[in-house]
Amino acid sequence: MNIHFVGIGGIGLSALARFLNNSGHNISGSDMHETSLTKQLESENIKITIPHNKSAIHNQDILIYSAAINDNNKEIQEAKKQSIKIISRKEALPIVLENKKNYSVCGAHGKSTTTAMLTAILQSSALIGAVSKEFNSNFRYIGNTICFEADESDGSFLYSNPYCAIVTNVEPEHMEYYNYNKEIFFDSYKQFLSKATIRVVNAEDEFLNMRNMKNCIKLYPSKDIKDIKYNLKNGEPYTSFVLKDIGDFEVWGFGKHIAIDASLAILAGLNEIGLEQIKENLLKYRGIKKRFDIVQKEKNFVVIDDYAHHPTEIKATIKATKMYCLKANIKDIIVIWQPHKYSRTKDNLEAFKTCFKGCKELIILPVWTVNEPVLSINFKKEFEFYNLTFAKNIKAKQGKIDIFDENKNLIKTITKSAVLAVGAGDITRQIRV
Repeated sequence: MNIHFVGIGGIGLSALARFLNNSGHNISGSDMHETSLTKQLESENIKITIPHNKSAIHNQDILIYSAAINDNNKEIQEAKKQSIKIISRKEALPIVLENKKNYSVCGAHGKSTTTAMLTAILQSSALIGAVSKEFNSNFRYIGNTICFEADESDGSFLYSNPYCAIVTNVEPEHMEYYNYNKEIFFDSYKQFLSKATIRVVNAEDEFLNMRNMKNCIKLYPSKDIKDIKYNLKNGEPYTSFVLKDIGDFEVWGFGKHIAIDASLAILAGLNEIGLEQIKENLLKYRGIKKRFDIVQKEKNFVVIDDYAHHPTEIKATIKATKMYCLKANIKDIIVIWQPHKYSRTKDNLEAFKTCFKGCKELIILPVWTVNEPVLSINFKKEFEFYNLTFAKNIKAKQGKIDIFDENKNLIKTITKSAVLAVGAGDITRQIRV
């Protein structure tokens, strides 16, 4: 089929495009701006149009659009004129995942990491909302078994046709999609699990525990994961642990949350392959881009990029950074935070106010927002108990991070400490040399 993707530069939609391209379909796509990702797609023989233009539409069989695209997009309007079938990303999932043995991973936190770990364990095909460093991509096509990162933000995980459903945790977020109704939100997770033949869940999660999920493989982290240890190997973080009576394991990354994610992946993987193969394959996992991503590493200076944009994620990442500092003999942590969306920041403000505990300094960048109204948040007052710096942007150079104000004046230069950049916006571009 001839398939056109509107918003192809997004991490999720690009994975679908790549997967279908490898399946033999003729793929094209468009986005607002050229990026390193759109350049990679072009190198894979996917025709890219920058910016959106109705000339990109010429009798394709299907047009697939991302959640960020409005109905008044000129390509969607042209597709309507040409009577081309128009579907959302979530509606496209059955096309992508049909006839696949799908290990579908969802949850509020850790789903990208768990999906990438399970992909390493099974050495399977993959569709991930992040770039796995094992194969340096957000997709891999090598067989009928696939590990898929399912998204609850728009209900698309209900379209993922899971053979095995893995839930890392459940926490109300993206509530605008669920009409701010927690019962509708929780019920969607229940529906997701009910669709699967095999279910693997974090049974200590409040929601999953309350619902008393039956016929599930259950992980009780406080009881089942023991003897957690952290080690640096050539400056790279590793966590070792013992899982139930199954055995001992080692995985890239720092933190109890890493051991939990790995344990869920292991329990799912035991359905397919043997224990020793799982141990060996898990070591192939090398982390994922923008998740505790060490982008600079020198004596007394390390720069870590992390996608964390929710208080729970930020708290866990700071905890992991503290452990790294302890092992690397680095004294202080400086956090650079780019708040992601006014709505998320305001909805979780009380949790955000406490999640940065332990940092020597908190540098706050402007809120990263797309297509939402500006809300009034007094960051100076709300975060007054931190050592605060407000900045317009940052620039990374080898061995240092420069901090600038709104007038492009240099505020300070950081050459020591652990610098942790958190956020889901363009901070990941700013923090890299």
